[in-house]
Amino acid sequence: MKILALDSSGMTAAVAVAENEKIIASYSVNYKKTHSQTLLPMLEEVTKMISLDLASIDAIALAAGPGSFTGLRIGGATAKGLGLALDKPIIAVPTLEGLAWNGWGFDGVICPLLDARANRVYAGFYAYRDEDIKVEMNQKILGLDELIGLLNEKGEKVLLLGDGSEVYRKKLASGLTVPFVFQVPQMRAQSAAAVAVCALKYLREGKACTADSFVPDYMSLSQAERERNARLKGAANESVSG
Repeated sequence: MKILALDSSGMTAAVAVAENEKIIASYSVNYKKTHSQTLLPMLEEVTKMISLDLASIDAIALAAGPGSFTGLRIGGATAKGLGLALDKPIIAVPTLEGLAWNGWGFDGVICPLLDARANRVYAGFYAYRDEDIKVEMNQKILGLDELIGLLNEKGEKVLLLGDGSEVYRKKLASGLTVPFVFQVPQMRAQSAAAVAVCALKYLREGKACTADSFVPDYMSLSQAERERNARLKGAANESVSG
């Protein structure tokens, strides 16, 4: 079983290849460039370094959202293009579930967080059990205070990771009453290798889709869409009051 995995859901662009539960290539970049500049060159470099014939892969795995709207579009377009050209299925891994695999072995709540702006985060709760990562709360968008309240109610030790844990580090540290730890830097960000490992589990469970049917999970409107809706609402209100 051979999986090509991509993650462009956040600041880090990442490509990995897993073969029979072994990571044979992993490449990530998080440095002042857009994913449109990095993702395809990284993919080309990985295939060259391990002499990978893309036709030999069994599926394409992707961090499918939530995350950066632009990043998800670029990753989605890349995965769909490859899937259609190679006639391979796509394994859509929820971004936060993939990120949770960076908490493998933690005895407590694994809580990946992505910054959703305005004191909001994309969050999910996961647990390491029976040599697996189990979903305890599906990923959703939460206000920071609501998230802190839910974690305090659970009463368990918490592992915090993802860019949201960095952006809101002080607020999390001051609000949490349960024991907590921030993941180390090298395991804090999204990882295509983690996506690949999670995808192998998904593939065994039959959770794959055609490239044609794949759609990223944006989970919320983009900032541009929110601003447009606000302008339309304002214009409508002015029309009514006028």
